[in-house]
Amino acid sequence: VDRALLNLLATKFSAKPVGLSTLAVAIGEEPDTIESVVEPYLIRTGLIQRTPRGREITKAGLVHLGIA
Repeated sequence: VDRALLNLLATKFSAKPVGLSTLAVAIGEEPDTIESVVEPYLIRTGLIQRTPRGREITKAGLVHLGIA
């Protein structure tokens, strides 16, 4: 699920901010699951960040995927 979320943010959404409900629909998970299980790890490791406009992948996240 972590990698699916990172791939979606990097490719489908072109590394732009995306809302939680949009992400949930795109990967087929409940918003609560993403917010309480997946996000904390990705934020703590610096692969994504939560902004007022939505979640977005960081440069470190792009490097992790081998895109940047």
